[in-house]
This record gives sequence, structure tokens and C-alpha cells, in this order.
Amino acid sequence: MKSVLKPLAVAAMAAVFASPAFANEAGQWILRAGVGIVDPDSDNLVAGDTTFEVDSGTSLTLTATYLFTENWALDILAAWPFSHDIEANGVEIAETDHLPPTVSLQYHFLPDGAFRPYAGLGVNYTTFFSTDLDPAVGDDLDLDDSFGLAAQLGADIEFNDKWLLNIDLRYINIESDASLDGADLGTVDINPFVYSINVGYRF
Repeated sequence: MKSVLKPLAVAAMAAVFASPAFANEAGQWILRAGVGIVDPDSDNLVAGDTTFEVDSGTSLTLTATYLFTENWALDILAAWPFSHDIEANGVEIAETDHLPPTVSLQYHFLPDGAFRPYAGLGVNYTTFFSTDLDPAVGDDLDLDDSFGLAAQLGADIEFNDKWLLNIDLRYINIESDASLDGADLGTVDINPFVYSINVGYRF
């Protein structure tokens, strides 16, 4: 990840100093597409002598942001499904997919700058599906859907009046009640950081 971020950071700084600023305007949309990494917390569930871990997942991300003033915006996060391996005491036992749609209210601090940091707070809904369990462990692993808060920090770095580079960091509260063959296992505290790099188009 660091090897990707370094050249992007250099390009972003060059764009900031080389390009004139085009101010945010009420009524504008910003569409972004890129790559996101969902990095869950460690020790997601401890049940007796068993520690369950949810590994990181990478996928395509999409966001749509509507500026209803030059500073305030509504942001919607969507993505191609993220896939995660699930381990028990270091041994892979399952794989699951999830979708994490998130709606956030954002504040953009420098609406007329070439570098535009923002902060956001919102609500996340995560649904799990296509969960495959090792038959040696059991027949069915069920992960309930999750509702939780989401916090966000990021920045848009413009190249011209239409195109921009976006970097984004989110913390999402994801907690899912898990059951194995109908028996309750407990709550899986995933609570990931989500890192993404995107290209955006403003209109």
C-alpha cells in the first residue's frame, strides 16, 4: 500500500501547486471510483478457547457526493462486494462477502482550494452473504446484518475544474451476531478502518 501511496502523493502535490483552484458550488455532484481496503480490528470474536479473525478485503468503491452548499455535502458510499477469509485460531474455516453502503454528512473545510480536506459522520448498513463454511467445522455459519455509525476523513485534490484525485479514510462500526449450525457464537466485532484511493469527476 505504501508503494502505491508515495507516487500518488507526489502527483497530488504537483497538481496542487500547478493547478488553479475551482471553487465548490452548491448543487454540484462529485462522482468517485477507485479501490478500497476494509481492514477489520483484530480478535473479532473470542468464544471459549477459540479466537475468530476476519481478514482484510479489497474491492472497487464508488461514491456520489452532492454539495448543497459550498461546505456541506451528502455522501453515499457503494462498492463491489468485499470478500473476507474467516480464521479460527489461525486456521481458515470460512469465507464471506459483504456490502457496506454508507450515508454521511460531510463538511468541506477549504471549498475554494486546490486541496480540499473534509470530515464526515454517517450511518452504515452492512449485509453479509455467500458465506462458505468448511464442512469439517459445520454446515452453516450465519452472520447477521449490521447497523452502525461511520466516521470519515478525506481530501479532494483537483487537477482541473472537472477531474480530481481523492484519498479517504473511514472508521465503521460493524458488529454482527454469529451462529454456527443454529447455536449462538456471540458478536463479531469487525469495526474496520476503510482506506480508499479514488479518481473523481465533478459536474
